Amino acid sequence: MALETLSSSELLNFIMYDSTVSAPTPFESSEAAETRQSHPPPATETAVQGRKKRRRRPKVCKNKEEAETQRMTHIAVERNRRKQMNEHLAVLRSLMPESYVQRGDQASIVGGAIEFVKELEHILQSLEAKKFTLLEQQGNNNNTNINNNINNNNSNNNNEDNYNPDQEISDDNSSIKQVSPFAQFFAYPQFSCSNNQMGNKYTSQSKAAIADIEVTLIETHANIRILSRRRLRQLSKIVASFHSVSLTILHLNVTTLDLLVLYSISAKVEEGCQLSSADEIAGAVHHMLRIIEEEAILGCQS
Repeated sequence: MALETLSSSELLNFIMYDSTVSAPTPFESSEAAETRQSHPPPATETAVQGRKKRRRRPKVCKNKEEAETQRMTHIAVERNRRKQMNEHLAVLRSLMPESYVQRGDQASIVGGAIEFVKELEHILQSLEAKKFTLLEQQGNNNNTNINNNINNNNSNNNNEDNYNPDQEISDDNSSIKQVSPFAQFFAYPQFSCSNNQMGNKYTSQSKAAIADIEVTLIETHANIRILSRRRLRQLSKIVASFHSVSLTILHLNVTTLDLLVLYSISAKVEEGCQLSSADEIAGAVHHMLRIIEEEAILGCQS
């Protein structure tokens, strides 16, 4: 036999090696053990199993003192913000008449402030119209007196070298007439009417425009100012046109001056509105006014 030729130490090693390789595990059959011996697992699978066993290092959490300090700081900042907000709301409420604030909550105070500001804007526009009317009347009276004085001086003295200080006053009065009565309410208008359209009272910037239009847009709220000639049923047509393009009118002020009318409109851009910028809204408003103008001309001709 082959075992007889082995020494005792070699025989012991052979027995230990044979028992470790060929002996099945307690939960494994003999066929599975033979399959495992004939097909050992590849090295890549062993490496993947080794990588899966690795665990991520736990995140270093802040200690309790740092977390508590951060929480208390956030609470103090929020408390200070609420305190300042309440103080500002109290001051705002004290500046308004009681009729504009029905309740003391924040929404009522802010809503009343909006109404009060729009009312002040209307009063300012009305006073500006009255001021312009008085200056125009005063300028006409001064021009009449100056013309009379010039005629008298020309009849008495025909010397062309004489200096006439009243001529400067006449130039100043004529420049007053060429200034728009509501120019301060139009900072950067998208459309500005020509002199011919407004009776030689305005600076021409766009001959194609039929009205002064300025639109400012903040999120979904648009502030629109329109200065145009007065037309029959113009306001009702503007309101209907705004509704057709999904613009809801929240506030509306109307100021008239001779043949002119100034509309100050605060509108909300609804979800279905196709107008996404201030220029687009201004263009749509100008298109509305052009249609109203054409209808008025056709009505006069018929």
